[in-house]
Amino acid sequence: MTGSVAAASNLPLVRRLEAVGLRAWPAASVQYDGSWQIRLTGGLSSKRLNCVVALDPFDSRDVDIRLEKAGRKFLSYGRPLVVRETPLTPKPLIDLLQQQGWQRFEEVVTMTADLAALELPDALDHLPSQDIGRFVDASLGLRQEDADSKAGLAEVVSAIKPPTGMFVVEEAEGLPVATVLCVQDNDLAGIMMLAVAKTRRRSGMGTEILSSALRWARMRGASTAWLQVETTNTAALELYRRFGFREAFRYFYWREGHRS
Repeated sequence: MTGSVAAASNLPLVRRLEAVGLRAWPAASVQYDGSWQIRLTGGLSSKRLNCVVALDPFDSRDVDIRLEKAGRKFLSYGRPLVVRETPLTPKPLIDLLQQQGWQRFEEVVTMTADLAALELPDALDHLPSQDIGRFVDASLGLRQEDADSKAGLAEVVSAIKPPTGMFVVEEAEGLPVATVLCVQDNDLAGIMMLAVAKTRRRSGMGTEILSSALRWARMRGASTAWLQVETTNTAALELYRRFGFREAFRYFYWREGHRS
């Protein structure tokens, strides 16, 4: 069964994963138009934090008016209007985007794994940190992202309400070589922001830090792990599949056609 077919036949799972995913990466401003969530974050340009996402496939009234209304809110934030398409997106909204010449881009796979079935170390190789600044600095450095994003990223991480484990592996000199964020929401544990230094890739470092995060979540009572990864990230997909992660559903982003 393909991911799209499986998602269509298991919308309750999609709804649950979407709910925990939105809580795990909280936008600064969240407004609702019916079941449509309008997510905006001035301090960070992440698409998941700045998008329109519909949470009910049957909420399709006045899609043109509501899309235009959302566009005005994005304009007030200085953000381009982005729509996130999931199996919960009403078909009339997708049809409207196509009619208006919007472009579909960036395909992302949401994957899950049964934590009880995983063979993980009996002890944690690495303990989670509670130092948000340390984690953010390490993550930005490994991803080679602009340090100007530090305040915005720290604000988002600080706003995560479920229990969170921030894992950072450093060399003897104190240089970070791997990071991962694990957000435990009751029985579901989200894996986010996994990054490994270029010099340590293909060395087992990704396996090592991911094992610690999953072990930590399982010790705290989580039974299922979930994550989101772009379909173009073949190295990450290979790693996650080795851990038993399998596709639950896919989502996409849409942007207006005149935007580059």
